[in-house]
Amino acid sequence: MVTVPSALNVSEVAQWNREADVVVIGQGVAGTCAALEAHRNGAEVLIIERASGGGGASAVSSGIFYLGGGTAVQQACGYEDSPEEMANFLMASTDPLDPVATRHFCDDSVSHFDWLEAQGVPFERTSFKGKAVFLNTTECLFFTGNEKSWPYSAVAKPAPRGHKVAGTGENAGAVSMAPLLQRCVDEGIPAIYDSNVTALVQDDSGRVVGVQVKQPEGVLHIRARRGVIIAAGSFNLNREMIFENIPLMSETAEPLGIPSNDGAGVLLGLSVGAATSAMDGVIPTASIYPPGQLIKGIIVNNRGERFVSEDSYHGRTACFVMEQPNQTAYLIVDSEIFAYPEITSARHELVDGWETIAEMEAGLNLPVGSLVQTMADYNADAAAGKDRLLHKQAEWLKPLDKGPYAAFDISFNKSIYLFITLGGLKTGGNGEVHDRLGSPIPGLYAVGASAAHIPRTGKAYASGLSLGPGSYFGRRAGRHAAGANWS
Repeated sequence: MVTVPSALNVSEVAQWNREADVVVIGQGVAGTCAALEAHRNGAEVLIIERASGGGGASAVSSGIFYLGGGTAVQQACGYEDSPEEMANFLMASTDPLDPVATRHFCDDSVSHFDWLEAQGVPFERTSFKGKAVFLNTTECLFFTGNEKSWPYSAVAKPAPRGHKVAGTGENAGAVSMAPLLQRCVDEGIPAIYDSNVTALVQDDSGRVVGVQVKQPEGVLHIRARRGVIIAAGSFNLNREMIFENIPLMSETAEPLGIPSNDGAGVLLGLSVGAATSAMDGVIPTASIYPPGQLIKGIIVNNRGERFVSEDSYHGRTACFVMEQPNQTAYLIVDSEIFAYPEITSARHELVDGWETIAEMEAGLNLPVGSLVQTMADYNADAAAGKDRLLHKQAEWLKPLDKGPYAAFDISFNKSIYLFITLGGLKTGGNGEVHDRLGSPIPGLYAVGASAAHIPRTGKAYASGLSLGPGSYFGRRAGRHAAGANWS
């Protein structure tokens, strides 16, 4: 059972040790952007960070911002996009809890990209044409979601919107955080580190007016004259919250994050009556690609049936794998496309090789005739260039008819799937935390992974839909908490 901390009444605070207009809890990308906007709109700001320095989980991310609508990078790389097409895709694929806020994000996406660059966040005018989870080059723009997958490709014109900073590897996010953190230093925004917010403080009207902070030296009470912004990250590493909200998670799945991603921000919100959303939302990943040629294979469950288009975003595929009978799935390839998955941490094991599909079917203990029929139907469609069942894109269609054949076990309870949570506090378009009746809790905001994401399931996620909206709604919350309007 998850323990929710108790909020304090202002009468329990003997004295305030410190004051600020806006108190920001957490210094990842959302909290940092919130602090910058609040400061620039005339508020005295204080950042409180549990770690010994800023950056948060954003700094160890792959550094992808989901942005579109016709950014300078999209234009330089020859891709057409508009806020309308971006909104059409996100509305259809994510079924957002707050369509108005999502539309604001799309409408302001170009200007938000320009703002990030103005802070010194580096983006090249380059693009990557293949399928990848992260890049080991500094290339910027690539498809990071289900934009080209059916049925979304029929709803909105596909465009790449994953804007990766000019860093490399799985932790390129550090390159985006460095200039944002430096802006805080340059503008004199104070921050205290090794400081854990243990309680919110409310006045008799229910307004959040401050925080209690535990430091190695003792306990502080800090007054927030205008508002408190929770930007404390996800609950990935809170085993009790995972068990309670996402029971399908296998014991072999491993959370992506940093030690402070323990749900503290969500629990703080709950302590003052906040509502939550999408707490069962999760994006698991153990991608079969790269290399991209493996997408030309098929994925089947223990009934020998295909259940997801293999060209889907890796998180979408993983969600479907998680939901299959016994969480079992196999990637089937022929000799022409055989290769080992390059993300070795996923531990997709080669089961065996067989000369015929019938032998493979028996070797995998699939129902008699199931895989033979599945393969016959798929090969006929691939030869005709149209996947009638799951609508895989034509560029990934190839008859699997060049034996011998091989199977990789990509089962959710055997491979190593990494995951991040998507649920959190329910908020409005400016990050205002809502109570269970839908009313804003005065003085309280939540942004980044402490708030519910735009996509509420991993089937709808695209890489960059954490850093992109997190930084954007962080800015909106900072400005609103400072008392300024967004324009």
